[in-house]
Amino acid sequence: MSTKVQLIEDIQNLLNTYDGVAKTDINPALLEFMDQDTLISIIDSLLNQKEDNKESDIEWLEKFKTQE
Repeated sequence: MSTKVQLIEDIQNLLNTYDGVAKTDINPALLEFMDQDTLISIIDSLLNQKEDNKESDIEWLEKFKTQE
């Protein structure tokens, strides 16, 4: 499997880890024109977004705990 194909699959897998979001299937041909650096940048952005969401959830839970 080529690196680009693996990166495209990784993007698809990351998109499918969001709760409550319908399964995403990416046609590899749609991302084939992108170079590896761009695909890695997309993965990095998705990971950062997930981390930000996680931190936001933790902050919310901490506020909830202190209200009890």
